[in-house]
Amino acid sequence: MFQKEKTYKSPVKDQKIIKAFGMEMHNPVFVISALLILIFSIITLVFPSASNSALNGAQLWTLSKFDWFYSLIPVLILTLCVVLAVSPFGKIKLGGKDAKPEYKVGSWIAMLFAAGVGIGFMFYGSAEPLGYYTDWFGTPFNVSAETVDARRLAFTTSVFHWGLSAWSIYAIVGLTLAFFAYNMDLPLTIRSAFFPIFGEKIWGWRGHIIDMFAVVSTIFGLACTIGIGATQATGGLSYIFDVEATKSLQIILIFTITIIAIFSILRGMNGGVKLLSNVNMFFAGLLLFFVIMAGPTVGIFESMFETFIYSVPDSLRLTNWVGRADKNFFHDWTIFYWAWWIAWSPFVGMFIAKISKGRTIRQFMMGVLIAPFSIGLVWFTAFGETAISQFEDKVGDLSEGMTDSSLTLFQMLNSLPYSDVTSVVAIFLLIIFIVTSADSGSLVVDSLTSGTQKDTPVRQRVFWAILIGLTSIALLYGGGEEALKSLQAGTVTAALPFSFIVLLYGFCLIKGLLSYTKRNND
Repeated sequence: MFQKEKTYKSPVKDQKIIKAFGMEMHNPVFVISALLILIFSIITLVFPSASNSALNGAQLWTLSKFDWFYSLIPVLILTLCVVLAVSPFGKIKLGGKDAKPEYKVGSWIAMLFAAGVGIGFMFYGSAEPLGYYTDWFGTPFNVSAETVDARRLAFTTSVFHWGLSAWSIYAIVGLTLAFFAYNMDLPLTIRSAFFPIFGEKIWGWRGHIIDMFAVVSTIFGLACTIGIGATQATGGLSYIFDVEATKSLQIILIFTITIIAIFSILRGMNGGVKLLSNVNMFFAGLLLFFVIMAGPTVGIFESMFETFIYSVPDSLRLTNWVGRADKNFFHDWTIFYWAWWIAWSPFVGMFIAKISKGRTIRQFMMGVLIAPFSIGLVWFTAFGETAISQFEDKVGDLSEGMTDSSLTLFQMLNSLPYSDVTSVVAIFLLIIFIVTSADSGSLVVDSLTSGTQKDTPVRQRVFWAILIGLTSIALLYGGGEEALKSLQAGTVTAALPFSFIVLLYGFCLIKGLLSYTKRNND
């Protein structure tokens, strides 16, 4: 079964690759990562309550003690992104001056959106603004609920959490990986960015640990997201078709999603992730247009304009961690989000790097920062304003406010025309967003666990897609939502060490750009 270990010639250093079961694996990274995932999953399943208590305690301690640090990171990273975009470095093309983009702008942005925030937009698009406005989730700065200030802050805070600050973290990780891979001829792995600091030592255990950490973080982050997405989708099915939202239904849904993800993998990037992302953007655009037209159209555009105007001053206030009266809200939402984006940055950043060759740094920043911010601004104001208006006007299931955040989207759609059709479209979007996340996630993990190889067997990506699906099923079946919350808490806690890596990425990128510019000018 096992064949003789072969040596793969890296551009920098030989990498040990083991061939087994028709796969080609980087020995320590693949094996140890898989074992860590298995061990952690078993512990979470066997001791769900104890795991939840311990990991939630660790999360609370991390968020409370390092709130200033988490608040500072997006400020520093976003500033660096803006400086890089407007500086002469912005003209540097990823892959060299002759490189051409592999994807059209529309498909590129669609893949960014699908991999980065698609599921979150569906889940929180209505729930987050409504929750902030009615004090279901707490209110920013402890303002009185259901007031003019609460309404404005409901939108600016939602866009703040899902906008420039979040995407700046993805952008700097993605740009750093892309630059060192396409311009400095290093492998596309998390460790490569540290070559300016550690040199050849990065191909040893220092690099192995960094890549293993990224693999485990990516697998658990995806498993958690898939589990939460499946919970919302089954809730929607239950709400629409009056069927019981059982664990069995959730598991069947995750199994179906995994099968679709495997077919997507077999079709390759263009026939898989790209195609599904384009389909997603088309139907998401249709649903967004419908909500704007069928909902309180004038109110939506008024909220959109007001949110845009107040986004900068409110973002500055929301960033400040000194003397906050709303400590609970600040920790439970803003700091939690920053930690979650950092935890997800290895996955999303590497995927962005994979699809961004041929674009200048300026084009990269415009696409990764401005496009998601603009989409988020329109999405949250459209869905949020519609939900808030239904609450204020005492219309439908939201007349008394939120009862279940996972059902808010479907309750909002139910009070609009053609709800049977739009609710099915929403479930379809949720499923396809989960599929694209699983597909792109397996692509990223495959890259991290295959050494420096650029072409690996398809079954290797299939293996990781199956593992992601099985991890989600095992956690959901064995521990239910408590296990998912434990996993989420663990992922957020793990963001603390990776936050230092994100900051070092910025330093290494600057150092690499200076070296690259000097070399090309000599």
